[in-house]
Amino acid sequence: MKKSIIKYSILAVLLSATGCKKELNLTPVDQFSDASVWNDPALIQTFVNNIYGGVPHGFGCIMMASLADESMYNADFGTSNVTKSLITPGDMSIFAYDFWASNMKQYNWRTAYKFVRSANLFFEKIETAPVEASARDAMKGEVHFLRAYLYHNLVSFYGGVPIITKAYTLNDDFAVPRNTYEECINFITEECDKAAALLPVTQKDKGRVTKGAALALKSRTLLFAAGDLANSNASWAGAYASKELVGYVGGDRTARWQAAKNAAKAIMDMAGEAGYGLYMPNPANAQEATANYSDIFLKHETSEDIFFKHFTTKVDQNWDGYNPGLYNTPNGYHGWGSNCPTQQFVDAFEMADGSKFNWSNPAQASDPYSGRDPRFYSTVQYNGAKWRPRPADVATRDPQGVIQTAFTEKWTNGAMEVISGLDTRKSPIEDWNGTYTSYFLRKFVDPSIDAQFSKQTQPWRYIRYTEIVLNYVEACLGLGEEAEAKTYLNMIRRRSFMPDITESGAALVQRYRNERLVELAYEGHRYFDIRRWMIADQAYTNVKGVEIVYKLKPDNTTSPTPTYTVKDVQNREWNARFYFMPIEQDELNRNINLVQNPLY
Repeated sequence: MKKSIIKYSILAVLLSATGCKKELNLTPVDQFSDASVWNDPALIQTFVNNIYGGVPHGFGCIMMASLADESMYNADFGTSNVTKSLITPGDMSIFAYDFWASNMKQYNWRTAYKFVRSANLFFEKIETAPVEASARDAMKGEVHFLRAYLYHNLVSFYGGVPIITKAYTLNDDFAVPRNTYEECINFITEECDKAAALLPVTQKDKGRVTKGAALALKSRTLLFAAGDLANSNASWAGAYASKELVGYVGGDRTARWQAAKNAAKAIMDMAGEAGYGLYMPNPANAQEATANYSDIFLKHETSEDIFFKHFTTKVDQNWDGYNPGLYNTPNGYHGWGSNCPTQQFVDAFEMADGSKFNWSNPAQASDPYSGRDPRFYSTVQYNGAKWRPRPADVATRDPQGVIQTAFTEKWTNGAMEVISGLDTRKSPIEDWNGTYTSYFLRKFVDPSIDAQFSKQTQPWRYIRYTEIVLNYVEACLGLGEEAEAKTYLNMIRRRSFMPDITESGAALVQRYRNERLVELAYEGHRYFDIRRWMIADQAYTNVKGVEIVYKLKPDNTTSPTPTYTVKDVQNREWNARFYFMPIEQDELNRNINLVQNPLY
C-alpha cells in the first residue's frame, strides 16, 4: 500500500510540473484529425487509396468459385450454407460482417456502405481542399469508379439498394427506402461515365484505375442489366409485391442488349491506345497455348490487364488474407488444397477437337485427361499431372513431382494392401487438407515458388480484356447477331488453340456459356453468371468427384492403368430465394423503410 501511494504521488508531481511549464499535447499519435487530412494532398490521396480496400480481391482463402459449381471448399467453414441456399436474414454465414474471411465479408451490406460513406465524404471535402485541379480531377475519377464498383457489388448481391450520396451524421434520418433496380443500374453507369471522363488512359501507378477500367465496369454492369434474371419480371419471386427492387418491370430489353454491346465495343475500340488485347493470340501449338494461358495469371503485367490489384509479400499478414499459393497447393506439397475443382467443372473442358467430353465414351472414360482443351492443363491439377519438385521431406516418395490423387491396390505378403496417393485425403504426408474431388487448382499457383514457406506476388485481375470480348459476344447473341458473336468468340478459341465454333441458335448460346466458364474459371464470375442466366437450379446439384484406383488384377499384379468411378462427394441444394442475398435482420430493424428480398 505504501509503495502505491509513493508511486502515484510521484506521478501527480510530474504531471503538475509538466502542466506548469507546458500544456499536455493531447493530439493522438495513431490517427489524423479531419482538418489534417483535408488540408494535406498526400493524406487525401491516402484516404482515396483506402477506399480501394472496399473492393474485395479473389485471392482469399475462400474463393467465389467454391460458392458456385466450379469448386468445392475442402474445409467447408460455412461455405455449404451458401451452396445449400441456407443463408437467412438472421445468419449471413460467410457473408456476415464479422466473418473471419476478409474477402467474403466485404460483400456484406454494412461493410460496403462503410466504404460508400468514405467515398461520399471525399466528394463533400475535396472541392475546398488545397489540391491542384488536375490532381483533384484524377482523385475524383478514382472515387467515382470506386463508388460505382461498391454499388455494383451491392446490386449484384441484393438487387436495388438505397442510393446514398452524402456522408450521414448522427443527426440525419437513416430511414431511407431502397431504390429500384433500374435506378441503381442508371446510377452505376453514370458514375462510370463520370469516372471515365476524368481518368487517364494509362496510370503511372500500376493498379490505380484508368478510363478503361471505368468503361469496363460499365460493360459488366450493363451486361448484367440485360440478362435473364434482370428481365424476368421476378417470375421466380412468387407473389412478391416489390418486383422493381430485383429487376426491370418494363422497358425495352433489346435496347439493354444494345447498350451492353456498345459499352463493350467502346473498350475494344480504345484497345490500341490503352495497350489492351488478347494475350499471345496466335499460338503455334497446344503446348504453347497452355503456357500462354498460364502466363496471363502468373506474369505481373500483360495486355489483358484492365483493373487489377498488386500485392507484396507483406500484404494481408493474417492467415486468411492473401496467399493463393499456400491456399491451393496440394496437401502432398504441404499446401492447404482449399478450392478443389468439381468433376462437373472438369467435364466442361472440351476435347481438343471441340467435341464434348463424355464419360459414356469408353476411350475418353479410360483416359479422361488426354487430348483436352489446352486451358485444362493450366487450370486443373489432376492425377498424373507433372508439376513441381516435392518438398525435401517428401521428395524421396516422388522424385518426379507428379500429382497423386489415386489409390493403388497391391498384393503384399499374401494380402491386398491399398496405398494412398500423396495428395489424397489418406495421404501419408498430410490428410486433413486433401481433396474430396481428386482435383486441385493449378491456375494462379506459381510452380517456381515453394508456397509452404514463400508468398507469390502476382496480381489479382478484377477485369481483363477477354472478359470484355466475351461481354461483347453475349450482347451480340442477345441481339441475334450470331456472325459477329462467332467472329469474336473464335478469336478467344484460337488463342487457346481450339477449333472454331460453328453452331447457331440455342446451341451457340450454350457453347458461349461453356466458353465463358472455362476461360474465366475461378475469376469470380460464375457465381453471378449462373444467377443472371437463371441456371442456378442446374448448377447447384450435388458435387461430383472421381475415385481413381489402380486395381489388383486376378493374377495379383497391379493394373498399370487406373479405373475411374464418378461419385457424389458433397450435397448441394438450390432455393430460388437465393438469386439475391437477404438483407440482414439488423438492417431491417434499424431502417423500417427497407423491404426484404423475395421468399425470405
